[in-house]
Amino acid sequence: MKLYLVQHGEALPGAEDPERPLSERGRQDVQALTEILGAAGVRVARVWHSGKLRAAQTAAIIADRVCPRCRTEAIAGIKPDDSTAEFSQDVDVWEEDTLVVGHLPFMSRLVSRLVCGDPEQELVSYYPGSVVCLERSGAHSWRVLWMLRPDVFAVHE
Repeated sequence: MKLYLVQHGEALPGAEDPERPLSERGRQDVQALTEILGAAGVRVARVWHSGKLRAAQTAAIIADRVCPRCRTEAIAGIKPDDSTAEFSQDVDVWEEDTLVVGHLPFMSRLVSRLVCGDPEQELVSYYPGSVVCLERSGAHSWRVLWMLRPDVFAVHE
């Protein structure tokens, strides 16, 4: 089972728009990420997000390519400062590949909890529009397969 953990794309500042939708650059980065995921053959059974606008927009863009027949769904327990304990227990019994769009520091802490058991041990350095692919390698055992960041693959003028 693979778990794709995505930080939402770059959002507008709260002073510009309190809802904090994706910026134009954020949309471009997420679209570029989506093209890479699609070309690599990534397919998931479900796409979940935190319910915040920027995460919902990111999830919708990605879902069109990696889960075209599914609807994105907002789930509880993955807000920026939520504990990763319950989510990490739930994910250990899933059978279907899943993509989750959320926020920092939750996403980084979740990777660390799943891979090394310590949510405070920073293993990956997220950037808006990044994805980390984890694979379950045994009971309660996960490993990082790869990570993509838009500062590596996206081109901005």
